[in-house]
Amino acid sequence: MKAAKIREWQKVDILDINNGERFQTYVIKGEPDSGCICLNGAAARKVQPGDKVIIVTYASLDPKEIEGYKPTVVMVDDKNQII
Repeated sequence: MKAAKIREWQKVDILDINNGERFQTYVIKGEPDSGCICLNGAAARKVQPGDKVIIVTYASLDPKEIEGYKPTVVMVDDKNQII
C-alpha cells in the first residue's frame, strides 16, 4: 500500500488476469510487509488463491496537474515482493 500510495478505505478496481473478472471494492489495511492481498466477502468469490491481479486506483486532476503527471506503478513477483 505504501509503495503504491494506496490508502485504507480507498475505492479500487480489481482486474483478475486469470479469469477476466473486474470489480470494485475498497482497501482494508493488512499486516505490513506481509505481501498478503486478501479479498473478503463477495469479492472473495471472484478471485482464486494464486490468481494474478491488477489493483487500480484513480485520481481527479485539473488540467495543470495533468501536465507532467506520471502514475505510480508497482510491479511484484510471485510472492508479492516489489521488484
